[in-house]
Parts: sequence; structure tokens; C-alpha cells
Amino acid sequence: MIVTANDVKTKGVSFLGSMLEKTDELIINVRGKNKYVVLDIERFQAFRQQELDLAHLLAMRDIKEGRYQSQTAKEHIEELTNAL
Repeated sequence: MIVTANDVKTKGVSFLGSMLEKTDELIINVRGKNKYVVLDIERFQAFRQQELDLAHLLAMRDIKEGRYQSQTAKEHIEELTNAL
């Protein structure tokens, strides 16, 4: 569901809460452009967990396929410093 920034501004946070009772997410439209997404905390936490799970799976795949390197903390800091 799309709501306007003006609705949020004039009606406040309680408006967002009441709208989220009707739908899973809200898109806030600012000056004709969709700019923000509002989710309840449970849905946000589920998305975040899925994001972390995917990152873990990709890292494990990289390790399995040998796409990693081993180095000391000092070597890693030197690499980062040189990259800057």
C-alpha cells in the first residue's frame, strides 16, 4: 500500500500502525516518488535473518569452491591500507 509523506506528517506514527494492520508493508511516496518502505518489526527481522542466511550460504559456497584467502590480521590491515 502506498501512502504519502504528507499523510505521515499530518497523521503521525499511529497512522502507520493502523495502516500496517491492513497490509504487510507501506511505501511512503515523497513528491510523487516512492522513497521509503515501512515494515513491522517482525517482518523486518525475518527479512534481516534471510539476508544473513543468504550471506552465510554464499560464504560457505565460496569456501567450498576455494574462493578465499588466508592471511594474518597484520597482512589484512596492510592490504586494506594499500587499497586506500
